[in-house]
Amino acid sequence: MTDSLPPLAELASDLVVLAARLTRAVRREIEHPAGVRALSLLDEHGPSGVTALAAADRCSQPTMTATVKALQEQGLVDRRPHPTDGRAHVVALTDDGHAELARIRRANAALVTARLADTHHTAQEVATAVAVLRDVLRPTPQEATL
Repeated sequence: MTDSLPPLAELASDLVVLAARLTRAVRREIEHPAGVRALSLLDEHGPSGVTALAAADRCSQPTMTATVKALQEQGLVDRRPHPTDGRAHVVALTDDGHAELARIRRANAALVTARLADTHHTAQEVATAVAVLRDVLRPTPQEATL
């Protein structure tokens, strides 16, 4: 039965394309505030400097500075002095930032759950897909040293 499966490289390509399409579909249907990616990065990596956030988001430092400023004005992040570098600051999620990110993730989940209800896929199949994505997204040894 596995002989009828496409080659792993083709499946891997499909995984990337379809994951990106799912992300775009969710963003088209659910209001995501500007800067949600920065909120997610802060949730994933913890308090970070603007330069590190810009690198993680693959944007320029001025772009991330503007994003952080807007998020700070909304009360979703705050800037605090860097613990070891008196000239620098770190950006951290506030309680409101955590709450907003949780709201967005609940809305995303509701949309995808509704789409899944229209399919024949079981919770076990979805759990397998999540496990595969989690494994694929685990940092490589090279990424862990960055």
